[in-house]
Amino acid sequence: MDIRAPEQQYNPYRVYTRDEWARLRDDTPMTLEPGEFDRLRSLHDRLDLKEVEDIYLPLSRLLSIYVDAMQRLYYAERQFLNIRDRKVPYIIGVAGSVAVGKSTTARVIQALLARWSPRPKVELITTDGFLYPNAVLDRQGIMQKKGFPESYDLQLLLSFLSDIKSGRRNVRAPVYSHLTYDIVPNQWVEIDQPDILIVEGVNVLQTGKLPRDGKAVPVVSDFFDFSVYIDANEAALRQWYIKRFLALRDTAFTNPKSYFNRYALLSDEEAIATATAIWERTNLANLEDNILPTRPRATLILKKGADHTVESVALRRL
Repeated sequence: MDIRAPEQQYNPYRVYTRDEWARLRDDTPMTLEPGEFDRLRSLHDRLDLKEVEDIYLPLSRLLSIYVDAMQRLYYAERQFLNIRDRKVPYIIGVAGSVAVGKSTTARVIQALLARWSPRPKVELITTDGFLYPNAVLDRQGIMQKKGFPESYDLQLLLSFLSDIKSGRRNVRAPVYSHLTYDIVPNQWVEIDQPDILIVEGVNVLQTGKLPRDGKAVPVVSDFFDFSVYIDANEAALRQWYIKRFLALRDTAFTNPKSYFNRYALLSDEEAIATATAIWERTNLANLEDNILPTRPRATLILKKGADHTVESVALRRL
């Protein structure tokens, strides 16, 4: 894996094969039970004992080093400045394409980090809740661009992260329903001063346009202490998306309340054609224009192969 531009000689990442990365686990203990894998795994994603041992336990060990270093820096700075403000949460971003397995990675990281000693409070939130309601997207004519940067209430998301980093109590985030494909009115999830917060979403590493006057323009990743990008080639992503669409056609789409209920009676051929069209019109365009360009901004990149297992890991040099 080479993240450099063609003319660039210096590679900002150290790249490890799967076997090389697995050896970095050292003595990090396995804290997940076999029965938990199904709960943590998203539809058709790959998660088994070996994947956790080879990929996620070394990542858990690395994150423990980063979090410990950040805490020591915080306390040193607090002593230097002679201040008594509360320790701020450590925030981890998880980015990548639709169907790449972000939710599985985020849940596994949360489960492993929550079992460190002493047990930290680890919360997980997705940026789906910060999408504009469908009525707003329809009114703005961007319903077909749902998931693109412009479909999110960025100011609301930035306000949420700012409150979290400020140590505020009971910070509220909107709730999104994958059944109705919309924001749930008057429902909220509260995040109350976590030690670690994981933020998962396709465009969490997006940058903003810099103003000519030099004024501060915050972006979501400004609040991250560590970020993970899950990578795969387009052919694999396309296949995973179609496979997931077919599975949902036979399960969630059959619910009369589902926004996608109209797809439940499609034949295999019709469903594949529909999923392919949606992929090319929306998800591939979002990947090429918005998501993939943010990959070099991640602290760590997990590169997946066609079987959904991680083949290599790239870690940004300090």
